[in-house]
Amino acid sequence: MSPKTTASNRGRGRARGHRQWNDMLTPGRVTVGLLAVLALVFIFENTRTTKIRLLFPEVTMPLWLALLGTALIGAVCGAYFMKRR
Repeated sequence: MSPKTTASNRGRGRARGHRQWNDMLTPGRVTVGLLAVLALVFIFENTRTTKIRLLFPEVTMPLWLALLGTALIGAVCGAYFMKRR
């Protein structure tokens, strides 16, 4: 028996540094995932065309595209500020 093999780590079944699903699925991550799915359902249910005013020009585009664009901009801004924390 080598010095690295002991009775305490023989029966673990996973190598050091590897995570199981239980470790990765925290309540916060599940909540954020569900909110993201609900946001995508809301976005793709709104398929009408709408007029959007961008400072000066008025643009006609599908509502789902405008909602998806603002959601992506919000996600990028949120990720940027969380990274700086």
